[in-house]
Amino acid sequence: MFKSFAIPTLLLTAVLAGCADRPWGERVQEPFSGKAYESNARFFRATGKATSKQDGIARSKAELLARQSIAQQVNTTIQVVSDNYGKDVETEHLTEAMSRFETLVREITNTTIADVRKVGEEKYLNGDGVYTVFVALEVRKAAMYRHLKKQARLDTELSEAARKELERMLDAEIEKAEAAERDGTD
Repeated sequence: MFKSFAIPTLLLTAVLAGCADRPWGERVQEPFSGKAYESNARFFRATGKATSKQDGIARSKAELLARQSIAQQVNTTIQVVSDNYGKDVETEHLTEAMSRFETLVREITNTTIADVRKVGEEKYLNGDGVYTVFVALEVRKAAMYRHLKKQARLDTELSEAARKELERMLDAEIEKAEAAERDGTD
């Protein structure tokens, strides 16, 4: 009798021990994961994933999620850049330039992100007729900073001195991004 319980007990113990090693389940490798799809010194990058019974809606939702992620990265980066620039440079027009710059960035990222490229898209259809779409997007940092510089030039609410501060800051960021492109730095 003891032998008949010993084998099932050992099997049950092995199964439970195996489950304890992975309390969240099995790791899944999704498309567009890894270093090639992460932001670096040259690119803002993001991925999006969405599901729907209609492939067009799944694609649109995935692209929207990826664009939102890029916009968030741009906003965060610009905040850091403007804070660092503000610490390094002190002029009487800096406060106006930084305030207007952050407003411009929000306006631009809320409407259009310049030079967005789709670097990948994969679509899957499961047995229930549900589409899952994965999208990977990227924006060259230098192109994004140039777009911001162009928008700053068109901004009528910005004083000339503040505009020059903004252009100086953006020129420095453009140079960093272009140097990373020349060097092939990530």
